[in-house]
Amino acid sequence: MRLSRGTLLLIPCILAALPSSAATPTFSKDVAPILFKNCSGCHRTGEIGPMPLLNYAQARPWAKSIRTAVATGTMPPWHAKVERGVFSNDRRLTAQDRDTLIAWADGGAPQGDPKDLPPTPAFAEGWEIGKPDVVVTMAKPYTVPATGTIEYQYIQIPTNFTGDKWVQALEVRPGARAVVHHVLVFASEPSGGPRVKKPFTMVIPEITPELRKKLAESEQKRDDKPKRDPGPLLATYAPGTNAQVFDAGSAIRVKAGAVLTLQLHYTANGKETEDASSVGFIFAKQAPVNEVKSDAFMNPLLKLPAGAQDTAVDAGILFSEDVHVTGIFPHTHVRGKSWEYQLIYPDGRKEVVLAVPRYDFNWQTYYNFATPLAIPKGSRLVSTAHYDNSPNNPANPDPKADVKWGDQTWQEMQYTGITYMVDGKGTVQTAAGR
Repeated sequence: MRLSRGTLLLIPCILAALPSSAATPTFSKDVAPILFKNCSGCHRTGEIGPMPLLNYAQARPWAKSIRTAVATGTMPPWHAKVERGVFSNDRRLTAQDRDTLIAWADGGAPQGDPKDLPPTPAFAEGWEIGKPDVVVTMAKPYTVPATGTIEYQYIQIPTNFTGDKWVQALEVRPGARAVVHHVLVFASEPSGGPRVKKPFTMVIPEITPELRKKLAESEQKRDDKPKRDPGPLLATYAPGTNAQVFDAGSAIRVKAGAVLTLQLHYTANGKETEDASSVGFIFAKQAPVNEVKSDAFMNPLLKLPAGAQDTAVDAGILFSEDVHVTGIFPHTHVRGKSWEYQLIYPDGRKEVVLAVPRYDFNWQTYYNFATPLAIPKGSRLVSTAHYDNSPNNPANPDPKADVKWGDQTWQEMQYTGITYMVDGKGTVQTAAGR
């Protein structure tokens, strides 16, 4: 077929209109902004990430590993199944950012023009929240032995606050991350008076009236020994948790003269190690509208049969006041594999507010709602954790053993941390369903 002169003249125009193949992304222009925004907070010296990713020389050797991690969704770590926008700390990459990192690795991971490189983000050394206003640290390091089982340690640290403090952000900082399994921080009530009544009560399906009485008696005995009562829960650290940063207008109160009690769970790793963990505070610039409180609920009656591949364990709380929940923190040990949280309204309506189908003991998350979850009085929040105590679980230390609640990693827990605001104790903007 012979083309006319007019057709030949049109060919260059047609070719110009066709999209050209995208150029390979470069580190300086395309990749660095993604890493700085999503990865460098953990991937820098002294943080949980195994290697820093703050410049091309650091990132280039890991290009293939980065590609695999983002392609499979392993990194950034995020284990909840939910649409974007529900949680303010959702770590997932956008599809565009993921594709850019993959294309960069596939294209040979070029550096590009260093002039295109954005400024390296500035971090306060050792702190995710930035430079704290106040840091309190264990006065004496605890020596973690090289081997053996270590009972929970309870270390008290005076704050020496001369007035009540409204805390906008706080961060628990392990001194020796390799041996610190978790830290719970409690703040005592200096008055020594009775505990403030909670806006909820625990509801455990398996509990009997007789056992409830025994638990109440045990709690009363604990209350009779003020030195063992650390006060309300203030903050939580476990592998992978982020610092707690509250929205403007919301803050958590630490009272004047409060003494912090650190519950420290250490795990020996074959080398004697010293730990001196710390808590950093950033104070609100002015008194908040909303007071945030921190607490927990659990099911200490759990039992996992030997070899059982899928055992469900429930726990729940019944609300006696209207509240807004700001965050939920699921916690099990190495046999835990998934979580689901269901809100049951007074009219019987049910809503799944958090599903974690791929729970990871090595990377635990406090899921913070972008809009606080509105929970009316009379509602129940029910948690269901699933466990794999079978030989198919590679992390299972002993699939032949029945497992009950216990402090150590080879035992189990069904524990949920929760942050919330009680309605009527401040102004809260209500959104339908959230």
